[in-house]
Amino acid sequence: MQIRSYLSTAGLLAVAAAALFSTSAQALSVSRLTPPSELFRTNGVSSAPIIARFIPGQRFDLQATVQPDAGQTISSVSFSVDGVPVPGSVSLVTTGLVPTVAPNTAVASRRAYSLSTSGVHTLTVSALQSNGSSVTRSGNFEIIGIPAPGSITPVKNIIFMLGDGMGAGHRSAARIVQGGISQGKSITPLAMDTIPYSASIMTASLNSIVTDSAPGMSNYVTGNKAQNNQEGVFPDDTVAAFDNPRIEYLSEYLHRVRGTRTGIVTTADVFDATPAANAVHTQARGNGTGIVDQFLDERASNGLYVLMGGGRKWFLPNPSNCAGSEPCGNATGFNGSQRGNGTDYVLPADLVSAYGIAPGVLDPARNLIADFQAAGFSYAPNNSALLNLPNNQPLLGLFALSNMNVALDKLGKRRGTSTVVDDFGFPDQPLLPDMTRKALEVLDHGNRNGFFLMVEGASIDKQSHNMDSERAIMDTIEFDKAIAVAQAFAARDKNTLVIVTADHENGGFSVIGGSTVSSADLDSRANSGAGTGAAGPRGSGPAGNVVGTYDAAGFPRYTQAADGYPQSMDPDFKLLIGYAANADRYEDWLSNPLPLRDSQQPGNNTAPLNSHPASPLNRDVLGGFLVTGQVSDAVAAHTGNDIPLSAFGRGSQFIHGTLDNTDVFFVMAAVAGLGGR
Repeated sequence: MQIRSYLSTAGLLAVAAAALFSTSAQALSVSRLTPPSELFRTNGVSSAPIIARFIPGQRFDLQATVQPDAGQTISSVSFSVDGVPVPGSVSLVTTGLVPTVAPNTAVASRRAYSLSTSGVHTLTVSALQSNGSSVTRSGNFEIIGIPAPGSITPVKNIIFMLGDGMGAGHRSAARIVQGGISQGKSITPLAMDTIPYSASIMTASLNSIVTDSAPGMSNYVTGNKAQNNQEGVFPDDTVAAFDNPRIEYLSEYLHRVRGTRTGIVTTADVFDATPAANAVHTQARGNGTGIVDQFLDERASNGLYVLMGGGRKWFLPNPSNCAGSEPCGNATGFNGSQRGNGTDYVLPADLVSAYGIAPGVLDPARNLIADFQAAGFSYAPNNSALLNLPNNQPLLGLFALSNMNVALDKLGKRRGTSTVVDDFGFPDQPLLPDMTRKALEVLDHGNRNGFFLMVEGASIDKQSHNMDSERAIMDTIEFDKAIAVAQAFAARDKNTLVIVTADHENGGFSVIGGSTVSSADLDSRANSGAGTGAAGPRGSGPAGNVVGTYDAAGFPRYTQAADGYPQSMDPDFKLLIGYAANADRYEDWLSNPLPLRDSQQPGNNTAPLNSHPASPLNRDVLGGFLVTGQVSDAVAAHTGNDIPLSAFGRGSQFIHGTLDNTDVFFVMAAVAGLGGR
């Protein structure tokens, strides 16, 4: 079985056609047709590649934006597929549209459409305006019918492990630091190195060669390209954040047809792009109030059974009571909640009716933790509570106000060498392997129908943005230990597929060599103020030449502590990391005692969090080694590089070659027995 993406050779024709059919005068026309297609974009000049693809029975919305002649209005809109009218009501929205559309423009929607017939299908929209004139335009989409391979029983469980921002460089660095290299051979491979099947993944989003995390995750689990900042939806021409045309997630499809459970585990704030892009439908990845509400309020559709990570600020009623150590950490006298009407929603009636979902309400004073508990979820505010919760009921775990602290700082607290986590007020946070183990125990307990679990190592990305190499590497190691937990489960269960990949690469993170000097020498140079000659790669005399390349890189050696993680990230002759999509930064090649300030954390501009450096230009300044960046952002940027994918367990042998990220959806659907009818 092979899943192949469609390749286009008509790019220049498409651009020319788009220019040909554009006009500055207002005229009766269809400016957008959803699902997106090349056939529509080029007005019939090109029909390849096929942009929108679905499995049989997968639900998605049909939508068109129709502009009337000046002074006219749109009277009615209808859709047909392969010349056959699509039954059901079509809603028309003429208010709340983006300012770029013409007066009296209408957005027409037919919600929750599905089709079971395999093949490429022509979607046609026909619109009638008030003077009797009409317009018709066509696009296309494909239904991919891929029967489950006859040699395997359809898989029951899918575990999707996503290292956010994790490219090949992150894997290489973690392998060197955690397992070591001797005479050119890896001493102890990473867990992800032992996974037998692999592929190379193309990561572009619907509107850019460089994706952000929202489509980076969403593309895997809907089979369709999303636009940057959007998840589980196609773009539209309304300003509302939660009314966009929906695409059914794999977790929703599995829950609808099989009654499976959905688990979402992350070290980020749970509203963040990757966790939300498994169960939430929005064009605004930052609208946290509505995102977390949708997790719970649409659990009948998304099957949510486990949700763990940070993000308590969205669950606390606004204003919140921060009089004690809970729920706002150690803070007192400030509002730890960030719920607000501006990030919430009330859904349109056609969406509510078509999908049978809650309409939503603007409710900043909602106590969402209490609502989860009322719905039967047990609640863990910290690691101690997590370890003692029963496995026989759904689980909510919220371990920080926003993003959880990274592995290096959590381990520092446990080892008594760092108090960084105390600055955030949450000293008892679990490590990702423990969260993964608990999620699997809860999801599997008494479950005959199976589950879909997404586990994210989130701060591989966040610390790569910050160009904090040691924290990024340690989080990659933490993520790898969570992978080992998933592997062990799949090996016992024999009915589980495990996929390990990333949504994109971040920073152009690369192993450039090894330090040529001791840690004490690096520390001396870092505090010398001697400038680039002290720490740079081309310094003259004994002060320079810190960056050892080729033979001078050697084999950096790290000692493992009793907890299984590196004892120190600053051994003599340590590993050195460079970046290709970097911002300006000062660099001294040593671990930073404090992470950069996290703008998502409530209270980040007050003590003690305001003592953390504000940007990469506010740390390591004493060494005087300025590395000039290549991007204009304050931090490093995502890249468009392909990223590695590894697969283990039942059905993993069908993942290979070079794939588009959307192709992975169809492989998962096929091995789960969802691809054919």
